Amino acid sequence: MSFAQALGDVLLDIDSHELPQSDELVAAAVLVPLYEDGAGDLRVVLTKRRADLRRHAGEISFPGGRRDPADGSLSDTALREAEEEIGLSRSDVTLVGALERTSTFVTNYAIHPFVGLLDGKRPWRTSELEVDGVLEPSLRQVGAGARRTRLERRGIAFETDAYAFDGELIWGATARILDDLLTRTGALRDRRAIG
Repeated sequence: MSFAQALGDVLLDIDSHELPQSDELVAAAVLVPLYEDGAGDLRVVLTKRRADLRRHAGEISFPGGRRDPADGSLSDTALREAEEEIGLSRSDVTLVGALERTSTFVTNYAIHPFVGLLDGKRPWRTSELEVDGVLEPSLRQVGAGARRTRLERRGIAFETDAYAFDGELIWGATARILDDLLTRTGALRDRRAIG
């Protein structure tokens, strides 16, 4: 069995996430790009959003966004957004499954995450309007940084689950998506002994 097939077996079916559900206020999708590096570690591709954006400024996220009327499906949304934000061509991604839908509390997005495999590291072409940089931690590195942390946003202090690595903090919907990914792939990664 190939790694793509094994990964697909622990993920949700893509077809069940292709269309928004009736209870979704704002349908959105993200791509969760993964690739194996030369050392055998499984790496995830994340973006750091520009600090001057109106929504989710400066946060770490997956490439993605709201569904456009021209998008045939939510996986099309994820692939289009990844191409716009980091220059990742659709032809370089093999979609292998989906993760649980998650919502944002402030913006009311219902985010559908689609997991895609890349055949290796890419030179990224980031959108100057949205993306400050691309981060590529190993899943091992992300998992090791799991913690509970206290944040303050818009004058409100709260505690949340988060992941920290290299001075960065992932929280909110992105952390919930990563938690689902790490939980689903844990045994698979242990068998392969990759990050």
